Amino acid sequence: MNAIKEQLVARLRENEAVTSLLAVDNPSIFSAVTDGFDLLLLVISNEVQKTDQQYHYIKDNRRIQERWISPSTLDYFILHGEHRNLIFWILKGEILLDHNLYLETLRHRTLEFPMELREHKLLIEFSKFLRRYLQSKEYILENHSLDAYNNILEALHHWARIVIIEAGIHPEVTVWRQIKSINPGVYKLYEELTMSKETIKQRVQLVLLACEFSVMSKMERCCKRVLDLLSSSTEAWSLQELQQSEVLSDIKLELPLLLNKLVKKQLAKEVIYAMDEDITLLEIRYTHI
Repeated sequence: MNAIKEQLVARLRENEAVTSLLAVDNPSIFSAVTDGFDLLLLVISNEVQKTDQQYHYIKDNRRIQERWISPSTLDYFILHGEHRNLIFWILKGEILLDHNLYLETLRHRTLEFPMELREHKLLIEFSKFLRRYLQSKEYILENHSLDAYNNILEALHHWARIVIIEAGIHPEVTVWRQIKSINPGVYKLYEELTMSKETIKQRVQLVLLACEFSVMSKMERCCKRVLDLLSSSTEAWSLQELQQSEVLSDIKLELPLLLNKLVKKQLAKEVIYAMDEDITLLEIRYTHI
């Protein structure tokens, strides 16, 4: 495999579009970490035309997947946790090529997990949790038990990720293995939801109740970036202004629901403004309490 890597590095080193190169060996024949390939190559490039492309090929009887990605997309995936294998690749992969120490810096920053990044990830996970949690409550009231179950299972997954982030650790692919040692109580809820002999409705209601008392109490902590932005101005913010803020750009679609809940929990407040000359049309703006 080392000879293959040396040949691949020699080929890509001459490509001016390549910033860095990372190799990940498949840990086992049953692992999906590399999508079933013997070797994964992560090629970092700043050239837009080259990124978001994948190539599958065979070299010396080894099946290889070559993925091209931009630094901005890589940062997005790390922040949102949408590509669960990515953290493993960055932390465990072999750096074969690294102009300007890009990958080394990224690996160090990922391991360090600075507070600003934690707060951003907490906000993203909480906004996703809130949507699923409230959707499950609605479905259970309408007796759509299976839909309620699916949503509360997703909500519980986001809860687990919140707890892991609070512990200063990046959530991995195997979240439940992580959470078992960090917070056995959340793991027990997962077991109750998935393996209990109670009815589906009873299991969902149990987790909904736990969410109400445990996760909702984390709202102020998880929404710190929103509350800090609201308090950064003496003027109330319109929804559009908040959605256009770079600080909240990653959750702009969830902001209406989040703001509504912050107001109900008395963590933020609404300020009413007359719109133009029509005094019957009132705009809702938001500020910190």
